[in-house]
Amino acid sequence: MDVDAFFASELDEHAAVLAASRQALGGPFKELVGACAAAARGGGKIVFFGNGGSAADCQHLATELTVRYKQDRAPIAALALTTDTSALTAIGNDFGFDDLFARQIEALVHGQDVVIGISTSGQSENVIRGLKAARALGAVAAGFGGKDGGRMQGLAAPLLVVPSATTSRIQEMHITLGQMLCGALEIELGLV
Repeated sequence: MDVDAFFASELDEHAAVLAASRQALGGPFKELVGACAAAARGGGKIVFFGNGGSAADCQHLATELTVRYKQDRAPIAALALTTDTSALTAIGNDFGFDDLFARQIEALVHGQDVVIGISTSGQSENVIRGLKAARALGAVAAGFGGKDGGRMQGLAAPLLVVPSATTSRIQEMHITLGQMLCGALEIELGLV
């Protein structure tokens, strides 16, 4: 293996996806910032959910909002639906994995909230059901996707679809976009 070539190739692909994301996602990102700021101003919260690496992103981003991103400030109400092991195992056992997020959304989400489903493929059934449950409650059902957006297309709005078919590159952009959202919200809400 030529480690130098691998190193350069990975960074080249990352740079290409970053450039394509910059071109494609400015509009949806602005919409998402506006929706999240409106939720925060209106007493709502931002709710994140996803599987695997996306679940880790959910926890990371909810923490950035409730604690702080760049500097000390008032908290922004946020929640990751990926952290309560009792709820996750009970829902999985009693209702099935496909209802993992929808059941929590039905219990915890209100119309003034924004939910953000994260799925690199846009095909995760439990994320799709979560988005549908949020829409039924009148919440903003937004998403971070990849590839062609999958089943999230037409369901999540705004939907930030990273223009790549490579899972690792999509995940890199999702955490970048998520952290940008945290920074933009701090500024937009006048907290920094």
